[in-house]
Amino acid sequence: MTHPPHRIRPRHWLHLAVLASLFSGCAALTADTLRDRYGHPQPDRYDQRPAPPPGVPSWRAEIQPILAQRCVVCHGCYDAPCQLKLGSWDGLARGLTQASVYGDLRLEDAPTTRLGIDAQKASDWRARGFAPVLDERTPGPVHPLEASLLWRVLQLKDAHPLPAGQAVLSTRDFAFGLDRDNQCPDLAGHDRYAKAQPLAGMPYGLPAIEPSAREAIGRWLAAGAPAEPAPPPSRLQQHQVQRWEALLNGDSLKQRLAARYLYEHLFLGHLAFDDDPQRQFFRIVRSRTPPGRPVEVIATRRPFDDPGPGRVWYRLQADEEVLLAKTHMPYVLSDARMARWRRWFLDADYRVTRDPGHAPAVASNPFLAFDQIPLESRYRFLLDDAGYFVMNFIKGPVCRGQIALNVIRDRFWVFFVDPAVAADDDGEQSLQRAAEVLRMPAAEGPNASLLAWRDIARAEDALLRNKSRAMAERYGAARRIGLDFVWDGDGHNANAALTIFRHVDSATVERGLIGEPPQTAWVIGYPLLERIYYLLAAGFDVWGNTAHQLQTRLAMDFLRMEGEASFLSLLPQAARLPLRDAWYDGASDEVKRRVIGGVYRFDAETGIALRADASPRAQQEQLYALLRQRLRPVLTHRHDLDAAHEPDAVVRAGIAQLAAVRGASLRWWPEATVLRIERPGQDPAQAAYYSVLRDVAHRNVSTLLREERMLVPERHALTVVPGFIGAYPNAILRVRPDELPALARAATGLAGEADWRALADRWAVRRTAPDFWATSDAMHAAYRRWSPGEAGLLDFNRLENR
Repeated sequence: MTHPPHRIRPRHWLHLAVLASLFSGCAALTADTLRDRYGHPQPDRYDQRPAPPPGVPSWRAEIQPILAQRCVVCHGCYDAPCQLKLGSWDGLARGLTQASVYGDLRLEDAPTTRLGIDAQKASDWRARGFAPVLDERTPGPVHPLEASLLWRVLQLKDAHPLPAGQAVLSTRDFAFGLDRDNQCPDLAGHDRYAKAQPLAGMPYGLPAIEPSAREAIGRWLAAGAPAEPAPPPSRLQQHQVQRWEALLNGDSLKQRLAARYLYEHLFLGHLAFDDDPQRQFFRIVRSRTPPGRPVEVIATRRPFDDPGPGRVWYRLQADEEVLLAKTHMPYVLSDARMARWRRWFLDADYRVTRDPGHAPAVASNPFLAFDQIPLESRYRFLLDDAGYFVMNFIKGPVCRGQIALNVIRDRFWVFFVDPAVAADDDGEQSLQRAAEVLRMPAAEGPNASLLAWRDIARAEDALLRNKSRAMAERYGAARRIGLDFVWDGDGHNANAALTIFRHVDSATVERGLIGEPPQTAWVIGYPLLERIYYLLAAGFDVWGNTAHQLQTRLAMDFLRMEGEASFLSLLPQAARLPLRDAWYDGASDEVKRRVIGGVYRFDAETGIALRADASPRAQQEQLYALLRQRLRPVLTHRHDLDAAHEPDAVVRAGIAQLAAVRGASLRWWPEATVLRIERPGQDPAQAAYYSVLRDVAHRNVSTLLREERMLVPERHALTVVPGFIGAYPNAILRVRPDELPALARAATGLAGEADWRALADRWAVRRTAPDFWATSDAMHAAYRRWSPGEAGLLDFNRLENR
């Protein structure tokens, strides 16, 4: 049953606000009181979308865009407060929960709460403990809007806006930061919540939404939160879905194994057809139903878990959620890509004689599960869009940067081993040896225990001994390692070089070599690339117990060392250990020996011509220059600061001054800053945007706890580049070109919070700014212009209050 449409007149706003204040003195309401006031509960009311009556704002055209621009910037994913996801109607109908996805110590795995996977209807989510934010009750004596928690928190903000005159909000009234205790009251507890925290209306700690937007949401809620059905696929989309599902659902063992491999590597991505003008995104799912029938998603914790009896079908399901920068991983499906898949997986000359099954020890180990697929096919597939797969480590599996992020540097470069080296017969034999000893944390499933750590360490040691032997056999006196060890992108693929930025507990992957030469770099071959993927994406369970998460973090420590050791192997033998020791300053000798010179040994001299009289660091920078030259045809340059991107010489000079800031003053500079440069008299829509990223220096990143003890503030630096890098801005600065030198001087002179506050008073668009939402809208519009295929909504949960 739905309420009839009800147009709210201006005088009703005061009436509703008075009602809210009258109720605010109450304690948590009992079930009887709720029923008497709001009507009987109807948990199945939103199991189906109510049809929109005439005269009501459209969900798709009006309400969803409002929620996207004003609410999804904080409530977009599982790291949203109270797991309230407002990026789709289904998320709104699901509601909120007290249960936390992140940060809890767990002896046992927690139940998964994936929208559209673990439950399909609102009533099913009620059975799982989620509380409604829409009105799920029969009409009661009070206005139906008062039974909507969404409306109540909007009204609370309207009645209690941000305190006037406060640029920085009081920490007595507001709690920010990802480790804050979120308050998630249901309808019964809202009055008590509103009385205790009258300033906690939504958007929390940000300006209220515009009256016209609030009025539209009120009319829509009063009409029963109706929504149009999802639009049917266009004829082009329907045709493409049929083509790709046919490719993924062949009957032979070879076709099924190839499809399983493709699914396990693409299940987190947003798939789009290159010729689709609507740019509709799809997700690949496992279904009980074949193509041509409605999808019935098979819900398992991991993509390689046993799907149960019956045949599995791989289906493309349209994704209706608003795109978020922190989760958006586009992967383009084209005729050329289909041809490459056929060449690598279906037409390649190999036989599949068995189904590997789904036993955890096999399914979690891609070297065992897919040993019948040629190594070259698998590696070529991963290299084809290496940036996408590395992005999976960073953005997946559920929104926030995972526990393994504190084992990587703040900025480093990534290269890849050339397939001609990694995928030949020697590589196949080495991979077979690795398959026999590899042990992944996901193999333990819900039985994960820290007692298994020694087994994982022993398996890693065995892998390194195998790698040492393989490298010694390949590179000796007759053949030396050279630049051809590093993949050149086949002369056309921009994925051959990546830059990774870490921003405390989030990170960003960009194609190209961005910024000054970094302290460290990785060289990744197929075994390492696949292991990182199955550790951090396919095999990582954010709902898993604490032992599983710690195992993942400790295992990633090993994999970082392995990537760094491969890079060190390119340098002269005499430079390797000094550089290793500099990268691991303060680490134990045992840790250092795990990088190179201990379990993994490579004693052959390099064949790359570097100055013998140069210091190890100088030789490293020479190697960077040679690699840059080798990769020059494929390097992307969209983040370069040059006249092509910034014709204004004054701006270029000012940006260069800011990028030159170094040292301890940057302790007070934010991790990720959006810098908006406004020229006097120019259309504001033409403002230039830059990303200012703090590169925090560490003695080493092998310490599990108390990372702050490993920081080296005097070596902190800034990377400043055109465009947008990072999904979680900590600050937004707005300057004129002629103010850039003053901004650089202010950054150099930071000596405490008072100095930052003075800087922010002059240039920051704080969360309290009256024009905050206009600034946000302009910034997102610029982001979409800058990167139309990759842009998504930025997340404001890390926006600072200082």
